[in-house]
Amino acid sequence: MDRGYEMEDRTSLVKGAQDIANEVKKQGVKKAHRAIDRTQDGYKERSYNSFQAEDDTYYGQEGNYDGEANEDEGSSEATEGHDEDDEIYEGEYQGIPNATQNKDGIAAVGQHLGDDHKDRLELETERKADEEELAQQYELIIQECGHGRFQWALFFVLGMALMADGVEVFVVGFVLPSAETDMCIPNSGSGWLGSIVYLGMMVGAFFWGGLADKVGRRQSLLICMSVNGFFAFLSSFVQGYGFFLFCRLLSGFGIGGAVPIVFSYFAEVLAREKRGEHLSWLCMFWMIGGIYASAMAWAIIPHYGWSFSMGSAYQFHSWRVFVIMCALPCVSAVVALTFMPESPRFLLETGKHDEAWMILKQIHDTNMRARGQPEKVFTVNRIKTPKQIDELIEIESDTGTWYRRCYVRVRTELDGIWLTFMRCFTYPVKDNTTKLAIVWFTLSFGYYGLSVWFPDVIKHLQADEYASRRKEFVNEKITDFDFNFTLENQIHFNGTFINDRFTMMKFKAVVFQDTLFKSCNFEDVATLNTYFRNCTFVETFFFNTDLEPYKYPGSEFINCTFYHNKTGCQISFDDDYSAYWIYFVNFLGTLAVLPGNIVSALLMDRIGRLTMLGGSMILSGISCFFLWFGTSESMMIGMLCLYNGLTISAWNSLDVITVELYPTDR
Repeated sequence: MDRGYEMEDRTSLVKGAQDIANEVKKQGVKKAHRAIDRTQDGYKERSYNSFQAEDDTYYGQEGNYDGEANEDEGSSEATEGHDEDDEIYEGEYQGIPNATQNKDGIAAVGQHLGDDHKDRLELETERKADEEELAQQYELIIQECGHGRFQWALFFVLGMALMADGVEVFVVGFVLPSAETDMCIPNSGSGWLGSIVYLGMMVGAFFWGGLADKVGRRQSLLICMSVNGFFAFLSSFVQGYGFFLFCRLLSGFGIGGAVPIVFSYFAEVLAREKRGEHLSWLCMFWMIGGIYASAMAWAIIPHYGWSFSMGSAYQFHSWRVFVIMCALPCVSAVVALTFMPESPRFLLETGKHDEAWMILKQIHDTNMRARGQPEKVFTVNRIKTPKQIDELIEIESDTGTWYRRCYVRVRTELDGIWLTFMRCFTYPVKDNTTKLAIVWFTLSFGYYGLSVWFPDVIKHLQADEYASRRKEFVNEKITDFDFNFTLENQIHFNGTFINDRFTMMKFKAVVFQDTLFKSCNFEDVATLNTYFRNCTFVETFFFNTDLEPYKYPGSEFINCTFYHNKTGCQISFDDDYSAYWIYFVNFLGTLAVLPGNIVSALLMDRIGRLTMLGGSMILSGISCFFLWFGTSESMMIGMLCLYNGLTISAWNSLDVITVELYPTDR
């Protein structure tokens, strides 16, 4: 029994020793991890202090990052070779070291944990810290590069893209009256033409904005502007209303990417103190686009002689020439963009350190040469790049075929765009997204709504004034008469026409109500807004007329003959609804934006973005309210100009605020 107790004690002793050994091992591991963490914190602190010291050195002597420079030749050790055999010249790219290549302090206690052993939250925390460090350093680098020729060149190139967006907005309102007549669009269907472009712009802004965070600002802008230019050009040739709507939808889809990409692209090459002012100046190109569209419509659309036709099936009228002219700013922007580089900030965010360095050097050298200081050398040799988080893509086993690979690639890109969009609704930008969405919606609803609505208002007021001069004929009877002149703005009730000839004539805004036509001839007749309601035609002959069935509502035909009847809608021969006046009014409304643009550009950085946004929206809302009392053309025009002039400051402020409230990757 004693022996049994001895064995039991020995077993307990061994078990206790094992427990003590395990506990000691756990405590040792914890101490090792704490030592590693302290080492990492020390490294980060040393790196930050070193970075701060380097900043002081960089800007201590004429903004050069390496401190001492050869004043005789304007070179530095970072960019000038030291051996003639090497053939390395001043300013030549020699392989820029990455910020992560010199981290040798981590291994003092133990190896740093690899990314494979970290969870996603930990990696995102490290990336966020890297982004904050990059933001500080990038601002200093942009300040050293200066503001000069490169920024102004990019300013005009992106301005052309923004101008194309402004043109696209006004095209719909200017084309609508002529397209309605040319394509026989009923009033119930004309609203689609006014809204289809904005539907495309809404979807396009979502798609191209997300794609710009995946493939780059320049690449995404090139693609979206090319889509806009192609379908805008194609829409000028199509004849069917449905196909025309489809082309305008895709054209709007393309141009929807202009605004979100242009402002992000330009803001990323501007220093903070220059950003508000120069983004406001960039907004002026939207106004220039509106002026260009108004001027082209004023000069082209009323000239109906600028047209040709191939039979009755294909007709190309002046408003189609106007659509082609409105595609030119987009084409010009695409050509100019091919000569511009990608945003260096985007390249740094995606880990492309060397490409970003080369572009920043190009910006620096371009500006220094323009200032007459070509000897100044870009001496930055280390730029912080955020930690890249690899995305895992599930590839199916049957992706060997090309179409399956394309499907996987497209699905992956769309998933990435959606994830980027959803990140805008996460902390810490969730509240900003919600508030900005409300402001964008209300401002767009008012401005774009008026842009489409106002041409119809002018048309309606002019139509009312035209209708007030209408002549009425009741119970008339006309026999054996030759009509070979234009009948305009008339209405005939209960009339009788017997053995009359309507030859080589035009009906303009004429209505026949409950009228009898017996043994009459209609030859080479053109009509506009002319209808025969509840009329009776007996033994009547029609030759080469454009009188189609929809112009005879409720009418009856007895022994009538039709020869060579024209099909399709015929555009007005001389009716322009005072088009010159409508386009001139829109020209004035767009020009009224100029004072607001200048004021916002000069005061943006002085009074603040939010103050300007709130004040502009309140004042523009008050002016819009008074449109309710507009009963004359002159009053409506005055209120429109006032609204446009006040609301542009809100647009400019909103553009700047939106760019500044989001990080680069969103």
